[in-house]
Amino acid sequence: MASIWKGSINFGLVNIPVELRAAVRTDHVAFRLLNAEDMSPVKYQRVNPATGEEVPWSDIVKGYEYTKGKFIVLTEDDFKAAALESSKTIDICDFVPESEIDPRFFESPYFVVPSKGGEKAYALLREVMRDTASVGVGKIIMRQSQHLAGLHVVGEALVLELMRFSNEVIDPKDYAFPPASDVRPNERSMAAELVKSLAAPFEPDKYTDDYRANLMRIIQAKAKGEKVTLDAPADDSDDGKVLDLMSRLQASLERGKGRKSRPAAAGSLKKTPARRPAKRRVATKRARHARSA
Repeated sequence: MASIWKGSINFGLVNIPVELRAAVRTDHVAFRLLNAEDMSPVKYQRVNPATGEEVPWSDIVKGYEYTKGKFIVLTEDDFKAAALESSKTIDICDFVPESEIDPRFFESPYFVVPSKGGEKAYALLREVMRDTASVGVGKIIMRQSQHLAGLHVVGEALVLELMRFSNEVIDPKDYAFPPASDVRPNERSMAAELVKSLAAPFEPDKYTDDYRANLMRIIQAKAKGEKVTLDAPADDSDDGKVLDLMSRLQASLERGKGRKSRPAAAGSLKKTPARRPAKRRVATKRARHARSA
């Protein structure tokens, strides 16, 4: 994939030439708005609500609404005066313990790829950050805007995530949450048993967007002039009844045990390969090591 940004990582007097490349992609079903009568695409227009007439781009200015219905107009000169000097560096201000950063601060990830000549310094920074379990927090200018950024290790890669500034993150104190004292010991114990019964390694491929899949089935069927019937979602509502938490926990445990003992359905689309026992995995690794020696 093409690079999104080219520059360098600066920490102390060390400079590492790098590029930013996409780490995620959007995969949404896109729709166009159409006129129901003739299926022609509908265009958006900039209309003055007072006159009902379309406003040309040349007559449009940017305004900040400082109070209801009152605006301050900013000109191109104002935006230029506020703009920061263009920079092609990721300036690391601090290395922060990864466990101390609230996940809500992170927003958009990018792979950081070393440019020619920066490979050794890149690997050095990555391994030191891995050893210290730290995140490099700094600033970057992208698309004429300054962003807070976090640099952290993912496997063999450094990943830069654009971060939110503190004023963009809502303080949990703005909401009311139930205290731990509301939880009874027997409920806690049974809930812990339920969590253990559902424990599994993270395998992202098994989590799919069912709504998108249903939409695509409908679209593909309509394209062929066919009709598709989808399974109705299960009704888990309780009609406003007060829940008996213990009975729900017990029922959940029984259902979980049933799922684990039930054989896999024939003709399933994708089967997860059986995992080898731990001892066998260790023995295989040792044999491999012996062969290489």
